[in-house]
Amino acid sequence: MSHTEKHTTLNNALSREEIKELLSLHDMQEIDLLCRQAFEVKRQNTGNKVYLRGLLELSNICRKNCYYCGICRTNIHLNRYTLNEKEVLDAALFAYENNFGSLVMQSGERLDKEFIHFVDSLLQMIHQKTNNSLGITLSLGEQNKETYKRWFESGAERYLLRIETSNEKLYYKLHPKDKTHSFSDRIAALKNLRKTGYQTGTGIMIGLPFQSIENLADDLLFMHDFGIHMVGMGPYVEHAETPLYNYRSLVPPSEERFLLGLKMIAVLRLLMPDINIASTTALETLNTNGRLKALQAGANVFMPNLTPEQYREDYFLYDGKPGMHTDVMTYLKDFHNKLKENGQEIGWGEKGNSRRAKRV
Repeated sequence: MSHTEKHTTLNNALSREEIKELLSLHDMQEIDLLCRQAFEVKRQNTGNKVYLRGLLELSNICRKNCYYCGICRTNIHLNRYTLNEKEVLDAALFAYENNFGSLVMQSGERLDKEFIHFVDSLLQMIHQKTNNSLGITLSLGEQNKETYKRWFESGAERYLLRIETSNEKLYYKLHPKDKTHSFSDRIAALKNLRKTGYQTGTGIMIGLPFQSIENLADDLLFMHDFGIHMVGMGPYVEHAETPLYNYRSLVPPSEERFLLGLKMIAVLRLLMPDINIASTTALETLNTNGRLKALQAGANVFMPNLTPEQYREDYFLYDGKPGMHTDVMTYLKDFHNKLKENGQEIGWGEKGNSRRAKRV
């Protein structure tokens, strides 16, 4: 029995040392076996459907200054924007009419009352215009408990708040240590989301400067112990206009980061068989078929970009972001055919709520 077979039979009983060993695999046959095992665990627990989340990048205005992010507050080399009501509703109707099942609204972090009210009214209008049939995920950063409650009551069911790393020391290598960037506030916000009633999601970056395999193993265990419902994580991709770019010599090669991303998805699927795991865009930045390969390694959520094309280049989180000029439905038709070859299909019209959320 190989190392991979030995560990994957344990499923969600993996120890920290076993996780480290799986993340350290370099033999491609072992990695392929790990991914196949994770795919089978996914099939048994969440089925063979891939759930769509139409991604809408609502605003690139952000109060934070994270060292890795292209839309950080101090980056003056991009046009700042906020979609207007019509642009948001048009995208939501596109998702509804094309049977997506779900919509994700993502933006830089904003705490201004105007933005909070804008999101609140958008949620209500989207549900009104789509017969309450679209599942809505928000990814709008740290907010106070009252705002989370307000948006939840207006119809947001899921919220993604990425911690980026569960290691506090590493967190402060990625963020300034000031009142705007607090590791403890980030954890507290995640807890508030869960208490409010959201299907709660988080995620991390993989292959960061200063990051170790031990850090990544602890990230997976953090998600497991927290009882997270959904995860969006992907490889770190550099952005030339950010402070972390100065440490690019410490970043693993692209292929190594990509494979590490696949291993992280596969091991998380073994740890948490019934959660939703997104196949993120960053994977496709490093590998042409990256998102498809992630779905073959345990991921079960796919997020086509519905942001109006004229804004996509300004929501520039990292260099080389794909899909800037892609026709969504043409892409999805081809993508669905590739999924079928692997025994999967798109769950058209299904919200695809986390099965873990239903069980707890």
